[in-house]
Amino acid sequence: MVSRTTSGQRLASSEAGLGNHSTTSVKDRVLTIIGALLMVITYGWTLLSHQGQQEATSGNIAMPLVLGYFIGALLIILGNIKRIPLSIIALIPFAAAINIVLGQIVGISPIPLYLDTIATVLIGYLAGPAAGAMTGALTNIAWGLTINPTTIPFAGGAALIGLLAGYAARAGFFQRWWKALIAGAFVGVIAGFVGAPVAAYVYGGGMGVGTGSIVATLQATGQSLFAATTLQSVLSDTIDKAAVFLIVWVLGRGIPQRVKDRFSTTR
Repeated sequence: MVSRTTSGQRLASSEAGLGNHSTTSVKDRVLTIIGALLMVITYGWTLLSHQGQQEATSGNIAMPLVLGYFIGALLIILGNIKRIPLSIIALIPFAAAINIVLGQIVGISPIPLYLDTIATVLIGYLAGPAAGAMTGALTNIAWGLTINPTTIPFAGGAALIGLLAGYAARAGFFQRWWKALIAGAFVGVIAGFVGAPVAAYVYGGGMGVGTGSIVATLQATGQSLFAATTLQSVLSDTIDKAAVFLIVWVLGRGIPQRVKDRFSTTR
């Protein structure tokens, strides 16, 4: 009797645990979907609001834009954080530091790229979308709170890059160099469109020596600030993310398989 009762209790407990896990999983997915939709809606609202105007820092556009992206990124993180083991969370500060150092160096150079997401994409490649998203968002938040406050509004886009890098890894795009290149270019196009409104309406289109000069050149040809910033962002991000994904592919080939296996369970 005791044995049967114990077995029944264990079975009930196991079923309850599965039910809780399923409920938690649904809640997490809902948070992730809401966060992504909020970023999409914010972007669409920005397009409708600017109506061809060239004002770069209009408060009625900049503040909702920053809040929409930031809250969207936060919801994406909250929806995925439970899937990230503590061992991986402990690596994220080091990844963020690498991103910040690279971003600072490139930001003061005439190179019209960024190269501040290499560690974000690497974590996404190794540990999956959730870890990649958290690395991207926390990089920009930490960067903004310590060195360069202008990076904070780009936290949503950074989270999206890490998220997409993780899904690209799941889909096998890091198995061949040309697949990584294609995936990086695709992510770059998305990142360019997402980041352009922030660069235009919060910072007037100029975020770096190289990128700012491209925006100024495009404006000189008669393009509006928003159009010039969007063209620059899409062009620079496409090349930048293609290069970043290719770099991560090279780094991935040098990482021992036993190390990759330690991360594979989170993907």
